[in-house]
Order: sequence, then structure tokens, then C-alpha cells
Amino acid sequence: MSDLLWNLLSFVVAIGLLVTVHEFGHFWVARKNGVLVKRFSIGFGKALYSWRDRQGTEYVIAAIPLGGYVRMLDERTDPVLPQFHDLTFNSKTVWQRMAIIAAGPVANFLFAIALLWLMYLIGVPNIRPVIGQVQPGSVAAVAAVPAKSQILAVNGEKAEDWRAVSLLLVEQVGKPSAELTVQTEQGQQQSVQLDLTRWTFDPDTQSVFGSLGIEPLRPEVLTKISGVEAGSAAELAGLQVGDTIVAINGDVVTSWQSMVQLVQNSPEKLLKFTLERDGDHLTLDVTPQSRETADGFHQGFLGVSPTVMPWPEHMQFTQQYGPLEAIWVGMEKTWQLTRLTVSMLGKFIFGDISVKHLSGPISIAQGAGSSADIGFIAFLSFLAMISVNLGVINLLPLPILDGGHLMYLVLELIRGKPVSERAQELGFRIGSLLLLTLMGIALLNDISRL
Repeated sequence: MSDLLWNLLSFVVAIGLLVTVHEFGHFWVARKNGVLVKRFSIGFGKALYSWRDRQGTEYVIAAIPLGGYVRMLDERTDPVLPQFHDLTFNSKTVWQRMAIIAAGPVANFLFAIALLWLMYLIGVPNIRPVIGQVQPGSVAAVAAVPAKSQILAVNGEKAEDWRAVSLLLVEQVGKPSAELTVQTEQGQQQSVQLDLTRWTFDPDTQSVFGSLGIEPLRPEVLTKISGVEAGSAAELAGLQVGDTIVAINGDVVTSWQSMVQLVQNSPEKLLKFTLERDGDHLTLDVTPQSRETADGFHQGFLGVSPTVMPWPEHMQFTQQYGPLEAIWVGMEKTWQLTRLTVSMLGKFIFGDISVKHLSGPISIAQGAGSSADIGFIAFLSFLAMISVNLGVINLLPLPILDGGHLMYLVLELIRGKPVSERAQELGFRIGSLLLLTLMGIALLNDISRL
């Protein structure tokens, strides 16, 4: 329950911020162009709190925090006295109206730049993208990607950390090949070509690295116990923090992962653990608890966590820049996120990625909660990504979105007169149907992942 509340709170904060920024873009440019804004609402439904400014704009915080809107004076929907004609949206030139409509998405892109600027001004701790192992028979193995090498670039674009590598690799979905530039353990640079013609990537079940057969280098995991969960099979059997697991049923334990695999394959089965405690060896009878997985299988669960060695200093670095340089980095990262979002939309349209991978509000809430749980920097990164997504999606040429309004205004420029009300109404209905269908698919996908 606490996780649910935390995710919900993080989601409300994230959506509230992003919607406020988006609508403020419309609001600010509308006022600069002499349009009277009647209402600036964050959320829909019943007003929880409202106030008015000297120019007559009503500001509203509404009960349903899933969007917002700016309502401008418009003779097509409001009775307007002749003396107030110049304050209406419809009285402005086509270029002014286009600027007002485009200001919302533009504000989201500028907000992403500001968030990323703040991130890199504070400093982002990172780990160098060094490959640990390459799985035999995988895409990476066929390309002869060397283990223990550091990835420097993907298709010539520099990648300093695993997140950058991940974003660049996801962009390659649907393409026949990709080039990795790596630096070997011996310090030599080389390029390898990944054949992606048979590459399959399921974002719901695997990482982009795992799908290519690349295992990132990780700190050494010892077989020494660092934590015991209260009420778990381990606590009931007498396992303690500081115990080192030496053997199970007489077989020597060579790694933590091999122990985990054995335990998972032994639900409610008696296992004899040989432990080292304070220099002495002892044997304890342990019966792993049984837990059902999402696939309906039963796995053993012990309730212990391992001791993980710290990252070597040469693997750690902090991406931190001065105020001016951080602006440029923020712009670069925002462009990369924008390009990736547009690319992924294209992959959905052309079938390179299935619509089953669309995410809705539940996934966004979980992402908001988990990023906020990690820390302030992670939450800023999450906000920047969603802000870019919101900006791109709003520019889609669907009549119910900003992009649809811009499309009608472009047609008005070409034709020299507005698109008929009937055509606009038909477009809004079709756009609403398409958008509701996509939202429904995304929500069903979210529910299926729970």
C-alpha cells in the first residue's frame, strides 16, 4: 500500500508539473498576443481551489490531475461584445494563432532542457559502459564484440554511460545493422558491426543489452550474506548477516547466482547449507519458501541479500558541467530524447515494435515512484523524458491535439480561409476515437503487467 501511495504521489507531482508547464506555454504566448485567457486549469472536473487575477483570468486546481487546459476568449464559442473583439483568439492572424498553439509543446522541450541543465549542473554519478561478458551465439558474439571492452560510441555517436548506450541502441530497432566503437582492455580502439536482421527485442522482459547478448560488467558479488529478511526462510533457519555460504547439500557454492538458481528450483525442499561463521563451519537445515511467479510457476525464496563489492574507482565518474556548458549538454540530451521518441513512434506505426509495449498512466506512475525513490537526479531525468514525450505526442497531427490544430492552421494558410466547422468537427471525432483507442491499449498493457 505504501508503494502504491508513493507512486500515486510521485505521479501527481510529475503530471502536475508537466501540465502546468505545457499550459503556461499556451497562456504566456496568448497574453503576449493580446488574447484574453478566461481560465487556466490544472486538472479536470470539480474545482478544488480557484482565484482570479486583475486581468480576469480564473486559475483553477481541479480534482482530476490527469491534464489541464487554457480557455481563451473566442467568438466561435463565446458571446463577445464588439469592443472586446480584439481580445479574442479567432481575431488574431494565422501566425499568431500558430504561435499560441505551438507554445505548449515548445514549453515542454524548454522545460526538459532546464531539467537536464540542472541535473548536469549538480552532477550525475555514472558508471563507464564496460562489457563484462558476451553470451555465446548472440548478436554481439557473432559480431565478435570483445569482453572487458568499453563502449565508446554507437553509429559514431559518443556514449559515456550505460543510459546513453541504451538510448542509442534502442534507436536501432528495425535497422539492419549498427556499429559499435569499443576500446579493448589493451587500450586499442576498434569498430564492430552488429547484424540486426534477426535481432528480437522485447522491452517488457529483457534489457536492450541482454537481447544483444551483452552483459554489463558489474561489481563482484560475494557469497557472504549482508541482509536477512524478517520472517523469511533464512531467518527461521538461523542464517545471520556475515555468514558465508560455502556449500549446499555438499556441493561447493562457486557464486551467489548459482546459489539463487538452486534455491529457486527447490521450493519447500529441505537443503543443507554449510556456512562459515566467525571462522567456524556449521551446517543448517533450510527449507526455501514457495512463491508463485507471474507465469504461474512456483519458485523457492530464501530472503537473503549478498555482499556486493564497491565499484573500482576507475569505473566511476561524475558528469558535471559549468552553467553555460550544462545548457549545451541539456540541449543535446533533449534532442536525443526527441529523436528517440519520434523514432519509436515510427517503429510503432510501421510494426517494428508491437503496440503491446505502449505504456499508460500506471506505468508512468510506477516510473515516477521508482525514480523518485532512487533520488532527486533520477526524478529530474524521468521528468525530462516524460516532458519530451508530452511535447512530441502533442505535435502529432491528430485534430484533438495541438498538432491537429496546427495542421488546420497550415491548411488555412494554404487555402486563404479557415477549414470549415463541419470538417473540423469530423476531424476532432476521428482524432478523439484514435486517441482513446491508443489510451485504452496502453491502459490494458499496464494492467497486464501488474
